[in-house]
Amino acid sequence: MILELENLNTYYGAVRALRDMSLTVNEGETVALLGRNGMGKSTTLKSIMGLVKPKSGKITFKGQNTFGFAPYKAARVGIAFVPEERRIFPNLSVLQNLSMGMKMNEKRDIKAENKWPLERVYKHFPILKERSNQNGVTLSGGEQQMLSIARSLMGNPDLLLVDEPTEGLSPVMTREVRDILAEIAKTGVSILFVEHNLKVAMSLADRVYLMGKAHLGFSGTVKELEDQPEIRAKYLEV
Repeated sequence: MILELENLNTYYGAVRALRDMSLTVNEGETVALLGRNGMGKSTTLKSIMGLVKPKSGKITFKGQNTFGFAPYKAARVGIAFVPEERRIFPNLSVLQNLSMGMKMNEKRDIKAENKWPLERVYKHFPILKERSNQNGVTLSGGEQQMLSIARSLMGNPDLLLVDEPTEGLSPVMTREVRDILAEIAKTGVSILFVEHNLKVAMSLADRVYLMGKAHLGFSGTVKELEDQPEIRAKYLEV
C-alpha cells in the first residue's frame, strides 16, 4: 500500500469539508474518487498534498506519517498534484514549464524505471516536444492539461494526484488526456484522480470511491459499481 487516509477531518472555517474520510491506494493502482460537485473530492486531494491542512486524522504515504506536511514536503517524499486549474506558467515556454517541475538535490532513492527525464516525458507527450519553444499561453486547453501532467512527472512521483483532468476539454482532447493517464499508469505510477466524466473514470480506474457530502459513501471495483445502478444513482446522478 502506498497511501492510506484514516478518519481525515478537514474544515474551511466552521464548515466541515471532510468527515472521517478513509481510503487507500495500492502501489501501481489507479483509483477514482467520484461524486457530485461540492462533496469534498478536491479537498481530499488538497489535504493529501498539504494545500489544505486537515484538523485531525492520519495520512500515511509509503509507511511515513505525512499528516500536516507542507506541499513542498509532500512533493519531496514523492507526491505530485495536477490541479483542476492546471496552473501552468503562461509566459514561460513549454520547456521552461517542464523544467520548473524538476526537483534539485533529489535525495530519494529512485529506481531508473521510475525516473522521468525530459526525453522520456517527450516520448509520452510528443505534442509538447513540438511546442517546446512556445509559451504556455499559446497552447490549447488540452495541451495545457498535458503540460501540467508532464510537469508533475518531471519530479519523479510515486503517487500522482489529478483533479478533473478532462474538465472543459473537447471530446478529442478528452480521449487524448485519458490515454496519456492510462500510459502513465502502465509505467507503475500510482494515481488517485477526481473526474466528472464517468465513462473516462470507469475506463481508467482499478477501484472507485464515491463521496456523499463530506464523507465516503461507496468503495469497490469498477465491476461492482457497474453492477449497482442504484448506487450510481444515489451518488452520481443529479
